[in-house]
Amino acid sequence: MDVDHAGTGGGVGTLVSARTLAAREPGTGLRPWLDRRHLIIAYTVFLAYAAIDAIGSAGEDQVWAVWAVCGYAVALLMLWRWGHRTVAVLVSVALAVLAPLLWLSVAYPLEDGMMVIERSASLLLHHGSPYLSADQVTYWLSYNPYLPVMTLFGLPAAAGVGGLAGNAGVWLALGTVAVLAVAFRVAMPASRSDALLATGVAVASPVIGLNLAVITTDPPVLAFMLLALALSAVPAGAKATAARTAGAGIALGVACDLKSTAWLAVPVMAAMFAARDGARAAYRFLAAVVVAGLVLIALLAPAVLFKRSAATALVQNSVLFPLGLTRYKTPAESLLPGHLLSSMGTAGHVISVGLLLAAGVAIAVSLVIRPPRDVPAAIWRLSIGLTLMFLLGPNVRFGYFIYPFGLIGWLALTRLGRPEAPELEAEAAASVQHVVGDP
Repeated sequence: MDVDHAGTGGGVGTLVSARTLAAREPGTGLRPWLDRRHLIIAYTVFLAYAAIDAIGSAGEDQVWAVWAVCGYAVALLMLWRWGHRTVAVLVSVALAVLAPLLWLSVAYPLEDGMMVIERSASLLLHHGSPYLSADQVTYWLSYNPYLPVMTLFGLPAAAGVGGLAGNAGVWLALGTVAVLAVAFRVAMPASRSDALLATGVAVASPVIGLNLAVITTDPPVLAFMLLALALSAVPAGAKATAARTAGAGIALGVACDLKSTAWLAVPVMAAMFAARDGARAAYRFLAAVVVAGLVLIALLAPAVLFKRSAATALVQNSVLFPLGLTRYKTPAESLLPGHLLSSMGTAGHVISVGLLLAAGVAIAVSLVIRPPRDVPAAIWRLSIGLTLMFLLGPNVRFGYFIYPFGLIGWLALTRLGRPEAPELEAEAAASVQHVVGDP
């Protein structure tokens, strides 16, 4: 802390500043992204993005954008005029996420991904596997690119529940918000109100809010990845307990059994545990990931463990189809380099997959040469790796960038790796003593 020694005015100013700092709620830290000024900046960016999307998009994205413009504008007005942070954030969640989600769920046909999930749940209940075998695949929507845990969101509909109560997208949104709330609470244990406020900002943001409203399958995967990272975080110089290490592994195991996009987090976090807490912690983490993954497969796709055809179907659906290595290809398009290469024919597709593998090798080498030693470093390494994967992958859409944006946004909101209040209070107390003098 800078101390002004120029005279009485500086001393009094320092005293007031130090006392204010010392009076902050213990453990909450600086929290700059949750104060009124920064929320106004954030919501201004949100509003600008939604306005551009409302003009330049169509269909479901445009419906979300129109609602979001209203939500962000009202929240901005409340923040600027009255400064009610919690109420403003709740209004933005209601108008930018909940309202378009319900509107789209009622007024539009079921999204393709949700149709696949509900069908996979029905297959699970009747055949013990959420995947169609190779001879049953007749077009690209016959594939189920998700892993067994994603099937849970389709079970209400498969059990005969109709309307919104059985809609897989609604359950996906509820599950995402619940896991996000737990992740923020774990990362911000000293202030429940700040954790809830940060959860609201994250949910309302275009990064997550858009994906929840138009119903994509990535938000719950990101939420469980964030929970794993939150459980992995410890104060500087400390080591994670065995319970938190195992908990992080279980949370990431769930994410990995939702969608393969979470798999890169396994080596990144294992390298972090090994560098920070030792090899035993890394082994404990990896064991938790593997055990959790196998248990969930046994519960949600038992046929995969006993039938070769079911295991082959899992690989074909969840690994080969996303890589564009199956007979039927997804019609999804983007202007990303990997997709553009794949559109050039077999040679371009081979180059795309080769570049993807090269990026994977480069990430692996970086983890060996210079492993991340804390959660913020792991988040940055993971974000860079995922960005490379999405840029170079053959069948990747822009929506996948929810992962790097979400990871970095969560790091900013939680302020992991920043000084916490006990250190700040000690600094403030020293400043007060310097100004007032010893008693």
